[in-house]
Amino acid sequence: MRYYKSMKKGMTIAYAVNNGLYLNLTNRCPCACTFCIRQNADMVYDEPDTLWLEHEPSFAEVCQTLEAQDMGRFCECVFCGYGEPTEALDVLLQTARFIKQHYSILMRLNTNGLGNLINKKRIEPLFAGLLDTVSISLNSSKAEQYEKSVRPRFGAQAFPAMLDFARACKNFVPHVVLTTVSTTITAEDEAACAALCRKLGVTYRIRDYSAPAERS
Repeated sequence: MRYYKSMKKGMTIAYAVNNGLYLNLTNRCPCACTFCIRQNADMVYDEPDTLWLEHEPSFAEVCQTLEAQDMGRFCECVFCGYGEPTEALDVLLQTARFIKQHYSILMRLNTNGLGNLINKKRIEPLFAGLLDTVSISLNSSKAEQYEKSVRPRFGAQAFPAMLDFARACKNFVPHVVLTTVSTTITAEDEAACAALCRKLGVTYRIRDYSAPAERS
């Protein structure tokens, strides 16, 4: 985990964004993206109702949080917070099973796509029958630019591993999306990203710049 200049901590495990309930399972992340608001910790998401966690929530704590929600108001449950959700893979999977058993709601994972490297095993088959969508941060069509802007701790392994993860997810999850952030790459790179997604057989989406807490 990287440390930032100001880290007010709390235990915001779940938070609403529009019609989605977002689950904040971990602050760990193997990347330090240049455009990530985590690099500017004095901004709005460093307020007292913070997504910096005092500790990683247990499965029991996540369940208690879910049971306290009015789940009927949400259309989707999204694994996305102030870290990479697959860093907390066991709790993620336990939570997804719990949601599947108790609620009629779609589930999405927002991820950097490096879960296989993080967990040192293939994790895509574990999503079968649980997740409806996996949204993966592509960030650039070019490995060099990707490494420069994402700054993954895995170095040159990261970009091909992320693409491989996207390919494999298609076999286990109904909807796979690769995203880039508007204003962070050129129009030419966006066009190349769209072509890459067509080749992979996945959806391409350009999302507005936002805090990690609102990635979609």
